[in-house]
Amino acid sequence: MIPSDINKRIKNRQRHIAKTAGLLSFFAALAIFLPFQSWSGLQGCYAVTLIALFVFLSLLVVAFIFRGRGKKMDKLISGEELIAAWRLNDEKKETYVNHLFLSEKEKNRGIFILITLFMVLSFGLLILFMKENRWPMFLFFVGIMSFIALFAFGMPYYYRFRNGRGDGYVLIGRKYVYVNGFFHNWDFPLSGLVKAKAIQKPFYGLLLHYYYYDRTLRHEEVLQIPANKNIDMQAIIEKLKN
Repeated sequence: MIPSDINKRIKNRQRHIAKTAGLLSFFAALAIFLPFQSWSGLQGCYAVTLIALFVFLSLLVVAFIFRGRGKKMDKLISGEELIAAWRLNDEKKETYVNHLFLSEKEKNRGIFILITLFMVLSFGLLILFMKENRWPMFLFFVGIMSFIALFAFGMPYYYRFRNGRGDGYVLIGRKYVYVNGFFHNWDFPLSGLVKAKAIQKPFYGLLLHYYYYDRTLRHEEVLQIPANKNIDMQAIIEKLKN
């Protein structure tokens, strides 16, 4: 059962990210002009201007994107675009968190193996044909692989920690959903919902398959959302399809 004061219980982190990015972009904008000021100590360091300009534009994009996501999240919390909502108990939440952890761990392991094979072939051939500086190149290879390994095997534990601290709320909208602290949407251009169906495994719930395009072309996301047994999945699916 979702409490009536849900807007006070769920934090709109999308707006928080937008405000933080906006504040940081202000400081980045100030840094653009430091190389032109004699008192700054960076006079003539125009590389700082270029870096600050890049950071400024990047933060503006982040602020703009998350400001839009924040508005959509507000519509879910207020009920304006809400189709269904429930809260996971501790047992269901733990099952969901562990399932995501194992899935992410397995996926990252596969990606790491592919990257390792590619890196070994490319760097191995390069080092083999080098006449000088083989050791520095080998150490560079080891450093890159160590960083990739840390990211591949460390991120699942980070996500498990974050999901474990989630609020357990699930909010289903027509074109966006909120699941245990994470927001997903498919309402922008060149995006849409591919499939919505009820599932029984790995838990009772709702499967949502959506796609979107960015500068690296098409991407697809599949969400497996746990639900309480008393939730009528078919009614939710009909509303999503309509």
